[in-house]
Amino acid sequence: MYRKQYRSPLGMITLNADGENLTAVCFEDGKDYGRYIQDGEERDLPIFDEAIQWLDQYFQGKDPGPIPRYKRNDMTPFRQEVIDELLKIPYGQTVTYRDLAKAICAKRGWKRMSAQAVGGAVGWNPICIMIPCHRVVGSNGSLIGYGGGIHNKLKLLALEGVDTNSYTIPKKGTAL
Repeated sequence: MYRKQYRSPLGMITLNADGENLTAVCFEDGKDYGRYIQDGEERDLPIFDEAIQWLDQYFQGKDPGPIPRYKRNDMTPFRQEVIDELLKIPYGQTVTYRDLAKAICAKRGWKRMSAQAVGGAVGWNPICIMIPCHRVVGSNGSLIGYGGGIHNKLKLLALEGVDTNSYTIPKKGTAL
């Protein structure tokens, strides 16, 4: 396992890679940091160069396009399905957990699915910012759930030009 530090305008971000693929990208002050980031040798790698270029463009307020290669050994088919939907969310836009659930139901031919099940898969996301889980909000306008911290979610949305004035900071137990 390899790691690289990236100094963003929002604070330090740590990247992990297996040598070929990103395995985690997390804010050091986020609650998911200890969950996904692993100790590893500090090394310059092409995948880190790609990730840093992507992040540089993103933090300059530009849509950086497709994300660098990533790989997780704990990826389930459902998580991959949710990530595929996350990757479709356009830069500068948001969707709700309910919207994601409806999209997955449509693909599967189901009538309904729990937005909370989708929320669990969104919350699992170890590739912060690049897999844009920060663009998912509660159906009631709550900025619920972001492993990188709600303060960072707000700043990321603002950076993308999203008017965050209509969103609320969640209180414990806020529904998806």
